[in-house]
Amino acid sequence: MDYLAGLNEPQREAVLHMDGPLMIVAGAGSGKTKVLTTRIAHLLHSGVDAFNILALTFTNKAAREMKERVEHMLGSTEARNLYIGTFHSVFARILRAEAHRLGFPNNFTIYDTDDAKSVLKTIINEQNLDDKHYKPGQVLNRISAAKNSLVSPQEYEHDYYIQQEDTRSNRPMMGKLYDLYVKRCFKNGAMDFDDLLFKMHELLTRFPEALHKYQHKFKYILIDEYQDTNPAQYAVIKLLGAVYENICVVGDDAQSIYSFRGATIQNILQFENDYEDVKVVKLEQNYRSTKSILNAANKIIGNNKSQIEKILWTDNADGEKIRVVRTMTDNEEGKFVADAIAEQKLRNHYSNKDFAILYRTNAQSRSFEESLRRMNIPYRIYGGLSFYQRKEIKDYLAYLRVIVNPRDEEGVRRIINYPARGIGKTTVDKVTLLAGEQDITFWEVLERAGEYGFRAGALEAIEGFVTMIKSLRVLAEKHNAYEVAVQVGKSTNMVRELFNDKSTEGVARYENIQELLNSIKEFTETPTEDGELIERGLGAYLQQISLLTDADQGGDDVDVVRLMTIHAAKGLEFPCVFSVGLEEGLFPNAMAVNTREELEEERRLFYVVVTRAKSKLWLTYANSRYRFGSLMQNEPSRFLQEIPEEHLDHSFAGGGMRNVPRGGSLWKESAYERMHRQPGGGAAAGSTARPAPKTGGSSKVVAHVPTPDFAPDDPAVFEAGVEVEHLKFGFGKVLRMEGNPNNRIATIFFPQGGGEKKIMLNYAKLRMVRKEE
Repeated sequence: MDYLAGLNEPQREAVLHMDGPLMIVAGAGSGKTKVLTTRIAHLLHSGVDAFNILALTFTNKAAREMKERVEHMLGSTEARNLYIGTFHSVFARILRAEAHRLGFPNNFTIYDTDDAKSVLKTIINEQNLDDKHYKPGQVLNRISAAKNSLVSPQEYEHDYYIQQEDTRSNRPMMGKLYDLYVKRCFKNGAMDFDDLLFKMHELLTRFPEALHKYQHKFKYILIDEYQDTNPAQYAVIKLLGAVYENICVVGDDAQSIYSFRGATIQNILQFENDYEDVKVVKLEQNYRSTKSILNAANKIIGNNKSQIEKILWTDNADGEKIRVVRTMTDNEEGKFVADAIAEQKLRNHYSNKDFAILYRTNAQSRSFEESLRRMNIPYRIYGGLSFYQRKEIKDYLAYLRVIVNPRDEEGVRRIINYPARGIGKTTVDKVTLLAGEQDITFWEVLERAGEYGFRAGALEAIEGFVTMIKSLRVLAEKHNAYEVAVQVGKSTNMVRELFNDKSTEGVARYENIQELLNSIKEFTETPTEDGELIERGLGAYLQQISLLTDADQGGDDVDVVRLMTIHAAKGLEFPCVFSVGLEEGLFPNAMAVNTREELEEERRLFYVVVTRAKSKLWLTYANSRYRFGSLMQNEPSRFLQEIPEEHLDHSFAGGGMRNVPRGGSLWKESAYERMHRQPGGGAAAGSTARPAPKTGGSSKVVAHVPTPDFAPDDPAVFEAGVEVEHLKFGFGKVLRMEGNPNNRIATIFFPQGGGEKKIMLNYAKLRMVRKEE
């Protein structure tokens, strides 16, 4: 069994375990993909039929890689018969086969986020609600959370606590909007991403014959990144695996960072309680990072209470210490990073693609983009506007969607007057009204337009549009996706219109359409696989692209510096990593430190960024940064204090910037620790705060000890002339006030705290000094 060669003992143990529940706790860089794929190869080698194996991942890229590795290991094409894919792609495949049970067409449309928001915007307007108060994005997030928790519209509307929550947030109509949205999607023959999970669960719970079929089909189930599963995914997995219980989950609780998407760390923490005689294998040898980086990561995550105990170790070299860099401003931070990349390329012969700049929020990319451009260093931002989200691409794809499923109201609305054909808003509004009154689809009204008294010009345009779509539908029955797509361009004149636009934007849009057609051509020419025949029709193409994730956008071999959020970087690795913006309020995020659970997820996020680095790691922060249009004064992130001094290097060469002073501001108590001090100045019970060393003699700023009963006042009470106390800068006097009432900014002079400073009152902790004091 050559495929077992090169496995360490725990990896081998995980691969050879055949039957029964198995949890593989795979630390960062411990070779989990290798273990997962080798385990699949071993199942096949042991006689398990490929059609009985289900492997679920979170990206199509991971699924492809797994399938290719298994095929390479066994030297056969049997791996092509495996059910390997993302939760959404596998469930979509099953739902298309079983759609009739749920009342959906088997060619149902899959709505992306923009489509779903558009549907909600229409419904909100129909209900005469203010879309500024009921923002489509917020309503969609609420509905998404309900679906991922398997809460139906009926349960939602009859749950007292949910209704109270919506009433308190002044959105009492949320439940009705959820119900109307679900009914509209059903009418349109469409599912959104969350429906692919919700409807899969509905299929298995409502139809026993479907449950029996798939329970006995999937005798071995493997789930990658199990810590990222949400309640709906968990419930479906439990149902599918209930007969054989050959469930293998692979994950790392220390990298559970997607609670905002509905993922729950409890799924992996509770796995041992879900199944009897579960086998647990821990992969603790790290093959990625240096000892210095890995030891720091262990110390960081060790501060979390909710975790599966493990200590990562490595045989790799000690490596360089982690460099901590303080700059005066965010622009200087950008300049430092660009200079450091240029220096490392020159000195150590790195390529651009060896560097990653990772940040907490997308908005931080600006200063790094500007600095990299000035240095002529090529870069790419990941997680920005996807190719398939560009307007011209969505317009073209809307035609293809409507050809496959004319019930798709959002698609029809998007293209009915593009390119312009004389069907204006008044006509569209009339169609919408008639569809509602007659309880028929938008498309059916268009088909029967002659019955409804449209004016002659509009009627002619509608009939021309309907005839064009019907003729394209006939074409799609006999021709592949590429041939249909080319004909769409000719029938609509879209390609010619874009070709004639010689502006820079027009040329770019035309090139994007050509790239889209190229991708469809490539899809139709995919070689036939052994076993199940790959469809090359329009419906199959649309399903493939509708289920792409951000991580599936290509370009890994392009020699560019990569800029992305830490969330987008999970699962990746780079020789050199810059983790930037390590400031209180930014990382950890100010919105995520209200509970221990939130703070621990932020710490897991920091653990993820540290463990992306193979050889070199920089941690940078800025003393001041513009946020929300105002200049903010920052403190270093509390997470920096959790790294032992022996792993850090504070010395570096930087243009006009200062390193972190030893025993200086970095090692003062963080805002969080100060806020948890007990009256009298003593640390709260259980506090891990280290004593703050004395400030170096060269500094003129005197360390301020807050008043024992310090309690911040409401920002509204401050005005020019009053005396105040700030937690860090001490006592001062307000010189002037500016900004609007909801975003007030005070200019305050602090004699012992560094002089004149602008303070954003909504974020500052300020106490007014009363006259009697």
